[in-house]
Amino acid sequence: MKVSVIFHRFGPYHVARLEAAAQRCQIIGIELGSETAEYAWAKISEGHSFKRLALFPEGDSRAQMVAELDKRMRDVLAQERPDVVAIPGWSEKGALVALRWCLDNAVPAMLMSETTAADEGRVWRKEFVKRRIVRRCSSALVGGMRHRDYLVALGMAPERIFTGYDAVDNRYFEEGAMEVRSRNSEVRRKHDLPKDYFLASARFIPKKNLDGLIRAYAAYRAQTSDLRLPTSDPWSLVILGNGPLESGLRSLIADLSLQDSVLLPGFKQYDELPAYYGLANAFVHASRVEQWGLVVNEAMASGLPVIVSDRCGCVPDLVREGKNGYTFNPHDLAALTERMLQMSSLEQLERVRFADESRRIVGEFGPARFADGLEQAAEIAMAAPRPTAAAIDRLVLNAMLKR
Repeated sequence: MKVSVIFHRFGPYHVARLEAAAQRCQIIGIELGSETAEYAWAKISEGHSFKRLALFPEGDSRAQMVAELDKRMRDVLAQERPDVVAIPGWSEKGALVALRWCLDNAVPAMLMSETTAADEGRVWRKEFVKRRIVRRCSSALVGGMRHRDYLVALGMAPERIFTGYDAVDNRYFEEGAMEVRSRNSEVRRKHDLPKDYFLASARFIPKKNLDGLIRAYAAYRAQTSDLRLPTSDPWSLVILGNGPLESGLRSLIADLSLQDSVLLPGFKQYDELPAYYGLANAFVHASRVEQWGLVVNEAMASGLPVIVSDRCGCVPDLVREGKNGYTFNPHDLAALTERMLQMSSLEQLERVRFADESRRIVGEFGPARFADGLEQAAEIAMAAPRPTAAAIDRLVLNAMLKR
């Protein structure tokens, strides 16, 4: 079975997933472009067990004319002749031209989605368009419960939806964190990290709620001092990442007199991450909106307890309240402060139990699960009646490609 899997740009997560899937199917990984404005990942080298193709090897596909994107996609798919094409959602124009090719050539499309009903306000016109697209897909691979429920609401039969889309290389993070902990003092000095700290990792953009996290952290420090907790001094806060809000966040840190306790080391490449995960006490993800939150997977695989916004799509699948972490409403900063106090007040043995539970839970959400879900969704798609498109479907696709 030959499956073409399309991603906007290949990062470490995509490669790990496709390497696992290549053990089950003949995989053709199609990268729309090698550049992206959102992430500063280093380019992934060649030498994979799957065939990898890039439509725009030296640029961002989103900056290209639709006609050229359509031509390159059609040329690649016509040459490879896949049995199934896995498309990344409905907002990416590369996904839409691939779906149009599938309809023109009677090749089943598998929808890969991590959208939930609560991501944003829903407008009936947009929901109508999504329903038309979903109906033209023969199966789906999604992140977890919330994503499956949303596709069902859009009209896809539950038995055609499989989970496992959102996965990281758990072994990489687990082994990396263990190795870092074995050199605790050396690594801590090298990266100038505090003895105890909460870790966060996110792009510096509004939806990540980093200003809220910093304000909640300021209240945490004040309350820790007032409570005179016997366990330790207040933990520090380390936030990895960069983005357009950086200057504002630095000003906020200064205004709150947190320069000595909130560290912004910048964006870190994949091979640098284990040092920060390995020495952290707990991980915090405060997003106001988040389709999934792969950084939570990374943290849990690294053996960290987690504090996660209940708006994150991963919460029902990954966070067990009071077992491996806590959740909170990201619009209630007092609740986040309380969660930070709870976490830092845990006895060491209890934190170890939380960490072990994190590893156990996320162990079910690795690349092998992606491979299982992809294979099952592809088999279901191939067994389904070949897709066709009504005139209205073509009008919808053409209209979306002209936006």
